[in-house]
Amino acid sequence: MKLFELNDEFFRPVWKRVLIVAATVGWACFEFYSGQTFWGVIFLGIGVYAVYGLFIAFDPDKVAQDESDPD
Repeated sequence: MKLFELNDEFFRPVWKRVLIVAATVGWACFEFYSGQTFWGVIFLGIGVYAVYGLFIAFDPDKVAQDESDPD
């Protein structure tokens, strides 16, 4: 079991994936601007993980297959 299941039907629409990445990276920018480097790095790391999980490693065909074949 993974902590975050990024190959889920919820993340299939592109606009949701873009919104999640924009929110995390935007919040990181806000934290850096506010002088909170620690939290900026944390949210930037979450944003980088979201980019990798939602755009690079995301497989929409696997999502469709998992939905049609419940275990």
